[in-house]
Amino acid sequence: MTYIRSTERSISTRVLNNLQGNVNRMDDIQQRLSSGKQLSRPSDSPAGTTSALQLRGDVRVQEQYTRNSSDALGWLDTIDTALGSMGDQLIRARDMVLQGMSSGAGGSTTARSALAGEIENLRGSLIGLANTTYLGRPVFGGATSTPQAYDADGVYLGDDRAVERSIGDNTKLAVNVDGEKVFGEGDDQLFQILEDVVDHLKNDPSALGDDLGRLDAAIKTIHTQIADVGARTNRVDQMRQVAVDRILTLKTQLSDIEDIDLPKTIVELNLQQTAYQAALAATARVVQPSLVDFLK
Repeated sequence: MTYIRSTERSISTRVLNNLQGNVNRMDDIQQRLSSGKQLSRPSDSPAGTTSALQLRGDVRVQEQYTRNSSDALGWLDTIDTALGSMGDQLIRARDMVLQGMSSGAGGSTTARSALAGEIENLRGSLIGLANTTYLGRPVFGGATSTPQAYDADGVYLGDDRAVERSIGDNTKLAVNVDGEKVFGEGDDQLFQILEDVVDHLKNDPSALGDDLGRLDAAIKTIHTQIADVGARTNRVDQMRQVAVDRILTLKTQLSDIEDIDLPKTIVELNLQQTAYQAALAATARVVQPSLVDFLK
């Protein structure tokens, strides 16, 4: 039968190692408590670190979607405001066309000239609204790099390319409006119609009936575009809320992986401190000073 002889030195060594282990565990708990995080280095939990990195990447993607959605709403709100103002002005223009038709060829030339002058001013104002910009880009000019969608004569300077924003997974949405789809082309272009109205008020009131029909069609197109912009705005709002809700869910999952349970960690620290104090007291009773200690 083999006996293992325990010496004072071996007992002291084991006791000190155990005490050091207690100190290390307290240090680990205190570090987690002070940082509020369970993971301070990848070695704390390789699987947890991998999940946390993936969740952080997903959060960044969703945050980008919210920024894109905010930008899209800026474009769409700008377009909606411009089209709303145009609609109001075109109603005024229509009323003046009706007045011109009422006076007819035998009416006052001066009155028709006054109406023509006012419509000409409205035309210039509408061209200005057609050149509305958002962050320096014309909202009715497609993806053009030019600062304006129309020149002073109402000639289109833009293109038919869409300005798109990614607002969700595999979801892109055009945030601009093609000016030629809104204001028409050729003889049916809004600005050409108004130019014809001005000319006919001055020179040929009998042609105002046809002008009125063309103008009504142009007004209807603008109202259709207003409805389309509203539908797109609602969709962007919904997708933005989806991204915001997704961010909240991801951050909750990330917190479950990274963040400590504060009450539990405080209790754990108190228990470890109590255990350490008890170990110190027991060590003081077991490891007694020897004659050598006194001789030193």
